[in-house]
Amino acid sequence: MGAYVLKKSGTQFHFTLVAGNGKVILSSERYTTKPNALEGIQSVKDNSPYDARYEKKNASDGSAMFNLKSSNGQVIGTSETYSSAAAREIGVNSVKTNGPTAPIRDDT
Repeated sequence: MGAYVLKKSGTQFHFTLVAGNGKVILSSERYTTKPNALEGIQSVKDNSPYDARYEKKNASDGSAMFNLKSSNGQVIGTSETYSSAAAREIGVNSVKTNGPTAPIRDDT
């Protein structure tokens, strides 16, 4: 089972969504407060089931990647880079599977 890992870096907070194997499948932006980071996690939970929320693209080096967007189009999470579009699809499916129900591990 996956988990959201909430961390603090200096005065800022961010989270990652990790799959059951411990691999990071989605990373958030930096937030100024812990409540805002928790809202970001809730937004991933709410939006991750929907295909239309995934922006599939290539990174500057050509590697496949994706962004998860909220209903207003704001990026709420960014994937790692993948070796192929097929590998990216596995990552998207992992976020769809883990995102809605993963527990939060607070490492702040």
